[in-house]
Amino acid sequence: MALSKVLAGARVVLPTGIVHDGRVIIDGGRIAAAGAPEPRPAEGHGAIPADTPVTDLSGHWVVPGFVDLHNHGGGGASFTSGTTEEVLRGIHTHRLHGTTTVVASTVTGDMHGLAERAGMLSELAEQGDLAGIHFEGPFISPCRKGAHSEELLRDPDPADVRKLIDAARGRASMVTLAPELPGGLDSVRLLAEHGVIAAIGHTDATYEQTKAAIDAGATVATHLFNAMPALGHRTPGPIAALLEDERITVELINDGTHLHPASLELAFHHAGPGRVAFITDAMDAAGFGDGRYMLGPLEVEVADGVARLVEGGSIAGSTLTLDRAFQRAVTVDRLPVEDVVAALSANPARLLGRYDRVGSLEPGKDADLVVLDAAFALKGVMRGGAWVVDPQLG
Repeated sequence: MALSKVLAGARVVLPTGIVHDGRVIIDGGRIAAAGAPEPRPAEGHGAIPADTPVTDLSGHWVVPGFVDLHNHGGGGASFTSGTTEEVLRGIHTHRLHGTTTVVASTVTGDMHGLAERAGMLSELAEQGDLAGIHFEGPFISPCRKGAHSEELLRDPDPADVRKLIDAARGRASMVTLAPELPGGLDSVRLLAEHGVIAAIGHTDATYEQTKAAIDAGATVATHLFNAMPALGHRTPGPIAALLEDERITVELINDGTHLHPASLELAFHHAGPGRVAFITDAMDAAGFGDGRYMLGPLEVEVADGVARLVEGGSIAGSTLTLDRAFQRAVTVDRLPVEDVVAALSANPARLLGRYDRVGSLEPGKDADLVVLDAAFALKGVMRGGAWVVDPQLG
């Protein structure tokens, strides 16, 4: 167990606001206190031992560890096809960039292969390396397939959806599907009944079909704007339905490629800071570099940090890490720091049912946090009370 420690002097972002010259006290792997410094009792209850390590973070920010709902890999490793060791390398790559809680996303494949992959990933979830499994495909529209193999797509038959849920052994967090397909609404109901997030994405649904899916229990929009019909003034489509409904949290990929800044601003300010989750939708190249990669059975070319299918040129995930999404949101999009923290930590943690453990800096929660400098560049990462990136060594 990590030794107790004190982080002092930083601007600490709490659910109640920003505390200047704040302090976070770590006891083992949990947060013991966070907020404004209090006079140190000389002894007795509340006393901090004189030999407790203190890290001076003056001029820095301390925010909760990031929570990524939608991530296909990184560090040269794929969550869809990599070995256990490779998946762990991908997880570690994202931890180095502040993501202390990650859901592993798969891409479209045959049902047998997806079930096998779910079994392997569920073991990593059981040992605490992953927060769950997200199945993105095969239950998506061929009209909006993006970087998914059309030959392997299928309608969302509830029996098939149930097979994947069962294969995940209680670790299925989310399934993305196109609700307009045969079986779509019944599958949404099935997912909701089993406590699995039903996400609307890679869809050609109308406004009315999207509303019906929300009424059936869908609660997330998979990478809003991407892989769905554009917003129209006579045919508003899924985007309008997803933005207007208070029951929906919208995923946004804030990498400057997937969304124009005006589109991000439209979504963020229409949905409000409580209904946005920044995601990476990262693939193998995140934190690794340009080159040729495989995304499921499809070949991807990554050039200048942008991933596209070799055949057809569709965007194929991203190379984003959440520290970059944070920095861009504050410095380019000019969003308030507290709202960005909500989108990167609190909101996805609540969706996953993990807000009692992660997503904010509060006593009793896991000591998962990120240290940023005055320009919002990452300088430190702590997970479970232990430094993954030590700000004093950076």
